[in-house]
Amino acid sequence: MKLLRIFTVVIMAIVYPLQNHSQTFEFDNPIAEQRADPWVHKTDDGIYYLIATVPEYDRIVIRNANSINGLKEAKEKEVWHKHKTGVMGHHIWAPELHKIDGIWYIYFAAGEAENIWNIRMWVLSNPSEDPMKGAWTEAGQIKTQKESFSLDATTFVHKEKRYLIWAQNVRGGSHGTALVLSEMKNPTTLTGPEVILTEPEFSWEKMKYNVNEGPAVIMKNEKIFVTYSASATNHNYCMGLLWIDAEADLLDASNWHKSPGPVFYTNEDLKRYGPGHNSFTTDEDGKTTVMIYHARDYKEIQGHELSDKNRATRARVVEWTEKGYPDFMQNTTD
Repeated sequence: MKLLRIFTVVIMAIVYPLQNHSQTFEFDNPIAEQRADPWVHKTDDGIYYLIATVPEYDRIVIRNANSINGLKEAKEKEVWHKHKTGVMGHHIWAPELHKIDGIWYIYFAAGEAENIWNIRMWVLSNPSEDPMKGAWTEAGQIKTQKESFSLDATTFVHKEKRYLIWAQNVRGGSHGTALVLSEMKNPTTLTGPEVILTEPEFSWEKMKYNVNEGPAVIMKNEKIFVTYSASATNHNYCMGLLWIDAEADLLDASNWHKSPGPVFYTNEDLKRYGPGHNSFTTDEDGKTTVMIYHARDYKEIQGHELSDKNRATRARVVEWTEKGYPDFMQNTTD
């Protein structure tokens, strides 16, 4: 990382005024109750598809609507269910929906029925025009160079090359998860090299667990930004930010910059606890950046945080500073 500029995002948000305030949008939050790790895909004709983790961790569901608010009452459909035995048999987490070369893909994480923490990244595919129709086929595991705990795959294209970013325990033991980047040969195969972009290093990334996970990519203002989530999935859960100049070599880790502090985190005054694992879309105007994320509206959790069902999907506008950086408006309501 180039540490000479790590304070840029923090300073930008404070010093520079916002660029072109977007019109006011009123979201009917929460958009979906008991739906964590939300991912929204907006089609070219304006259909929004929401896919997310269900609290039972046993299936993948999708809903769609013509607006973000419309997702709240939209009927949900189960498109895949966990296996009774073996791989893909437990901890069905963080599905993402992507359309690549006319084919729908779902990237998700899953453990084994007999070894629930042996979590890896898997892919489903569907050639149907509508991802809520047709047949979903298991397209296999995304194999990484190191065979270890891995999850939260997201994919994007830059300069006609497809990349994958995911979270993985690359050093073993209690080191936790880092974010790793690789170019892709096709939607299910990595080409390498596999480059570590960030590992937990600051205290806010190490609350209870050492975690960098849930990457989401947004490209704007000649930069590529990657938000990610850190720490345990309780009130300590929060979002960090990486960025790189669009003309730089993405596979050179030294070209990436990292914010030294979280950019979005618990705000007790607003009853917003543990926000994170987000995705990006636009509102109906196609110009306003909207962040879809999950959070709870209470702090105290009974039992383990993964057993608490009430992470809810929410939506909020993201503003942009004059210098071209995202402002997540930490002290503003949704």
